[in-house]
Order: sequence, then structure tokens, then C-alpha cells
Amino acid sequence: MLIRIKKPSDVKSSEITPKEAVLNRRAFMAAAAASGAALLPAIAGPALAGTRLENVKKTPWGEAEMPATLDAITSHNNFYEFGTGKTDPKANAHTLKPKPWAIEIAGHAEKTGSFDLDQIIRPHQLEERIYRMRCVEAWSMVIPWVGVPLGDVLKRFNPTSKAKFVAFETLVDVKQMPAQGSPGLPWPYVEGLRIDEAMHPLTLLAVGIHGEVMPNQNGAPVRLVVPWKYGFKGIKSIVKISFVEKQPLATWNIQAPGEYGFYSNVNPNRSHPRWSQAKERRITGEGGIKALFAPRAETLIHNGYAEEVASLYQGMDLMKYY
Repeated sequence: MLIRIKKPSDVKSSEITPKEAVLNRRAFMAAAAASGAALLPAIAGPALAGTRLENVKKTPWGEAEMPATLDAITSHNNFYEFGTGKTDPKANAHTLKPKPWAIEIAGHAEKTGSFDLDQIIRPHQLEERIYRMRCVEAWSMVIPWVGVPLGDVLKRFNPTSKAKFVAFETLVDVKQMPAQGSPGLPWPYVEGLRIDEAMHPLTLLAVGIHGEVMPNQNGAPVRLVVPWKYGFKGIKSIVKISFVEKQPLATWNIQAPGEYGFYSNVNPNRSHPRWSQAKERRITGEGGIKALFAPRAETLIHNGYAEEVASLYQGMDLMKYY
């Protein structure tokens, strides 16, 4: 079901065509037609181009916030496919090849198949939304994401009544993601949302940051952004989206179920077993990422988006369903 909340986040998509790109579309279009992509509306040109994104609509979300610098956002990351250190993704993600890119749509939907990323993004207006993002490790950033509402994308595939959840998978390719060849997490990285969470107007399918095409270390070419949840729910480099009937697996829930729950909503009242979630430090990047960490501040329930999303969890025990 699609949640409609009269908030600034509930911005309708338009049919504005972004700037032409250099994606290799001919090969993808031929393959897409054979795999069912022709079921989607015809499109005239690519949505993503070069480095700078154009025809991006500014939105009211976070306009009073001070975003972190691009250097901070791209230098302090969790992306285990490129290493476990915060600086590893920037150092190692140059091996990722984000063009061309296809996403498989599967499961309980009327339209399924393999689709060029451009086909998925192109019919929608790119929007900039400045969101507060909270990491489970008690640090936070304010990030100006560029993307499209995930719910608007998902509706085009006509999910059936059996679609209770949406499951996501990251690329598996040890040549492009070398840390996948080392012991650690089970691959592929997987995540999931309840269907109403996925359809909520705040949830983004992001393709850029600070008006630039998504950097490799931040999840190029496309990633999930769910601002009221901890950052590890924001699965990166997505290659598959499935409409499923049962709660899907999630990587960190598999790896450490006592520490990371399926819902993973920001909740300062539920401590991580190894540290408190009551406070956070905000990374801004001003003056150097190592030098300037804002003073510790109180963490807000649902990361400050409770007015928009609390109704999704009406009657749920948020200490149990963490």
C-alpha cells in the first residue's frame, strides 16, 4: 500500500527529461526488450550523464540544515565490499564499473525482467533531498542526496497483493569488489523493507550526492536511502529488487541478529549491546574530517522523522522489533 502523507517529502514526480548521457544504451535496450523491459513505458533518452546531474528539483527537505562537505561524505564510508575501514572504500572503489548497469525486477509483480538503470530512473524527476543520516556506530551526517522516490518507481511494476516486502541485492563480482574474496560477510549483501516502508515518500532510490553522479564509494550507480533507519539499511550498488511475500533476509541481521534487527529504526531508547545509541556525533568535514566532529548531541527517535513515519509502526513494540 502507498502511504500518502501531506509533508514536503510527498513530492510528485514529473516527466522532465534530464540531460543526455554517454551510457551504452543500444546493447541494453536489445537485451531489455528480450527480457521484458518493453513492458515499461517507452523512453527517449538517458537520465544520468557525465559527472554533474542536471534538471534536479530542489525540495524543502533539510533546507535549514548544513550538509557535510563532499569530501567528508566520500571519505568516511561503510562499504564492506571494498574493505572494513572507513577510508577503504575511497581507496579501493575505483575498480567498480557503474556503467552500463542493469537491475533485475523479480517476484510478485506484473512486470518483471532485467532493466537498464536509465529505464528505471528516466521517467521520474530527479530531486535533491537533504537528509539527516545516522550510523549505528553513533556518528551522523547531513547529506544532500539526489534521487527519485522509490515508491514511484516500484508502482510502475504493478506489485500484486502478495508483495508484502521488498528485497534488495548488491552486485557480486570479486574483480569489481575485491573484498568479496576475503572472509567476512556472506555475499551478496542483501536488505529488505516492508512494502509500506518502501513505498513511503521519504524513501529514495539515490543516484547522486551534492548534485554529482553517485561516487563509487557511496554506492554507485544506485543505492537505497531510508533516513529514519540506521545507515546499513541503505544498500548500495543494487542489481536486484524483488517483491516478496515473507520477510526477506538482511545481511547484518544474519551476521549478528542480537545486534542488528530487521527494522533497524533509529531508536535512542534501545542500546546496541556494545554501545549506547542515546547520543551521536555529527561529521561535517569543515576544516578536515578528522579535526571537526560536532559535539555529541541527543539522538532523536526515528532520526527526527517521527512525525512522518511513526504511524508505520503503530502498536509495535519498538524494543522487540528493533
